[in-house]
Amino acid sequence: MGSVYKIIELVGTSPDSWEKAAATAVETASHTLRDLRIAEIVELDMQVEEGKVIAYRAKIKLSFKYEGRE
Repeated sequence: MGSVYKIIELVGTSPDSWEKAAATAVETASHTLRDLRIAEIVELDMQVEEGKVIAYRAKIKLSFKYEGRE
């Protein structure tokens, strides 16, 4: 029998970089989701205030193994 994976979208933020923003999303999700598999970067943007970048944002699609009831 094969496996089934669920995909969710998350947005992580960081004052330092897009890489850290994406990592924040994955690390936070790992506290409540098990068997994380693939994180795909969907979109990158920045939050700007008074002409300065104050946060990097990374939207990701994250897949994890779906464990339904049998």
